[in-house]
Amino acid sequence: MYNIGMNVLSKEKQCQILSCLVEGNSIRATCRMTGTAKGTVTRLLVRVGKACSAYQDEVLVNLHCSRIECDEIWSFCYAKQKNLPEDLQGKEGYGTIWTWVALDSDSKLVISWFIGHRDEESAYTFMEDLEPRLKNKVQLSTDGLRAYENAVQGTFGKRVHYGMVEKQYGRIFFETEEHERRYSPHECIGMEKKKISGRPKKKFISTSFVERQNLTMRMSMRRFTRLTNGFSKKVENLEAAVALHFMYYNFCRPHQSLNPKRSLGITPAMVAGIADHQWMIEEIIKLMIDS
Repeated sequence: MYNIGMNVLSKEKQCQILSCLVEGNSIRATCRMTGTAKGTVTRLLVRVGKACSAYQDEVLVNLHCSRIECDEIWSFCYAKQKNLPEDLQGKEGYGTIWTWVALDSDSKLVISWFIGHRDEESAYTFMEDLEPRLKNKVQLSTDGLRAYENAVQGTFGKRVHYGMVEKQYGRIFFETEEHERRYSPHECIGMEKKKISGRPKKKFISTSFVERQNLTMRMSMRRFTRLTNGFSKKVENLEAAVALHFMYYNFCRPHQSLNPKRSLGITPAMVAGIADHQWMIEEIIKLMIDS
């Protein structure tokens, strides 16, 4: 059967589609694998994404965390910034997009995220969403982006022990052609941990876990994979994909570091105390039906 409309999709077909998406397949690959139309897959993604966003906004509150790590990950919509037509330059939702992520170092739960720019306004919006979700005073770690400093102080005040990781990078030189060095990372030649406010423990000033989450995002969402044509064409689709990813990551996907025995299905949400079992894809679909 081909080109199945979403209004007649069975629950099994919806599960099949979402299973493909959360494992890093593109929209078109999902269409080929499941025998559904592109519009059907996209509409399902948007509906499920909105339901996932609403549910997590409701339950990710009063969290007893002690250490939070924050970072930003780059992507783009429609076209890269330099390739945008003149009439779309500076228009919201086009070109460079940054996803801000806050992760609990102990449970590996993604507590908050925000899709916007890499500036102080977005940093404030991100921190204003994160702060009320935390029950107690935490140690917060970020990278060296200066936009964080005022945003953290302006939202948390004295209710945080804040430390910053500043990395120094060197340049890499090749004896090969210029284009080969474009995609080679610069070598990290040093790192400095700074105490910004409060009394953060220096050994816990780190962004390692949230940076590893960035890799999980790039592996689990095709639109975040570099050097492909699977990028988002609309920011609404990106927002839905990110919400679905974090729903699956928090509630469905067992985290290896939380599972000393491979037979255990322990998720970040279970460790954080906001879920009592490992969710299945069917339960995510039920959120869409109930909303």
